[in-house]
Amino acid sequence: MPTDIAKDYREARSVFNSSPRSAAALLRLCVQKLCIELGEPGKDINKDIGSLVAKGLSPKVQKALDVVRVVGNEQVHPGTLDVRDNPEIAAKLFALVNFIVDDQISKPKLIDELYQKIPDDKLKGIKDRDKPKV
Repeated sequence: MPTDIAKDYREARSVFNSSPRSAAALLRLCVQKLCIELGEPGKDINKDIGSLVAKGLSPKVQKALDVVRVVGNEQVHPGTLDVRDNPEIAAKLFALVNFIVDDQISKPKLIDELYQKIPDDKLKGIKDRDKPKV
């Protein structure tokens, strides 16, 4: 998890027991910062998620992003979903943020690191194999 996002995540974890609402709002901030990390402007989280979807984002990741976005928004704006009534929802947001980071940052980083260790002659073979057929 990027350092700046991890700081907000840890803060959310530290306030969860005393304020699930605050934790949910902080996790929503984590998602907004994750969208920036994924190349989006970060001004409008809903538009950022839509842009990621248009670029091929997995439907599962989209749902996870939207759950954290909507639940987090509901905590700072008058709405119908208040995690004070159901703190288990706020607790599950932590798992969703971890899922998003793992899918969009950790796994791609691991794959890229290992792919770079493939010998050059093998990489050339892979590129030749995957060239568009004319």
